[in-house]
Amino acid sequence: MLTDSDMGHDYSLNALQKENELLKTRIQSLEGILNNVPAMLYTHQNSTKTVNWCNRYMEDVTGYTMAEMNNMGLDFFKDIMHPDDFDLAVIAQQSFKENKNVFGGVLRFRKRGTDNWCWLAGIAIPYTRDEQGNVNEVICAFVDMTMAMDTNDQLTEAMLDVMRRKHEDVISKLTPREKEILKLSVKGLNNKEIAAALNLSRYTIETHRKNIRIKLKVRNTTELIALARKVGYQ
Repeated sequence: MLTDSDMGHDYSLNALQKENELLKTRIQSLEGILNNVPAMLYTHQNSTKTVNWCNRYMEDVTGYTMAEMNNMGLDFFKDIMHPDDFDLAVIAQQSFKENKNVFGGVLRFRKRGTDNWCWLAGIAIPYTRDEQGNVNEVICAFVDMTMAMDTNDQLTEAMLDVMRRKHEDVISKLTPREKEILKLSVKGLNNKEIAAALNLSRYTIETHRKNIRIKLKVRNTTELIALARKVGYQ
């Protein structure tokens, strides 16, 4: 004969079993979504760049299994990333060590055993932290830019806008006087003419222009003017 206690136990067990089945269904659904999202989704250890988890799409487009990625550590990224872009992985790693909250970038990669490079655009954010608050794991999402084939004009405009904003950030490092000199330089004035227009010595103008080139990381006046025109200086 079942007691009230037995019936209560059976009810609790049935409830737990139903809850467990519901969780399994939700997990399977989530795994299905993650594996079919047309983007490279993965998490990695920030200190070692070791991939901890990735979706099936990433395995398909890179040609590596998750186990292989994990065993290779940083060498996995060296293998798939273009040599000229690999520094981005190191820069991102360092930026999170310095507690940056987000890192975005554009880079080239190629599938295992192929020679063709593809462009990726992606973003990485801290996922877990240790007891000291340092970033432990990072979650990343990268999309093949060729998937934007139906919006080529918009993609081009978006990239130009990104570059313009980047150049504007660089220009913002200049002092008001340096910006004034830059504007006159773009108009074609030489050091002597700028000095006369601003009632300054030629030596002072030369010093300012040297500092401007250093801040903007350009080698000569031609590169300086080209950069200034990209952000709207005419």
